[in-house]
Amino acid sequence: METIVLNVTGMKCGGCESAVKQSLESLDGIEKAVPNHKLSKVEIAYSTTRVDVEQMKSAVETLGYKVLAE
Repeated sequence: METIVLNVTGMKCGGCESAVKQSLESLDGIEKAVPNHKLSKVEIAYSTTRVDVEQMKSAVETLGYKVLAE
């Protein structure tokens, strides 16, 4: 299991955090996603053999948020 932190802009509240968490945790290979709108970050625990960073970015950006380069 690996951990990554993505910088995500556009999250404004707990509802935003919930949407991001749900979207990421629906991906196969994501064990846990912990968004924080105040810090504009999402910490993600994932399996490198089942999901990649591009899939994570896509899941977040589909919701209308922007993922910045790490």
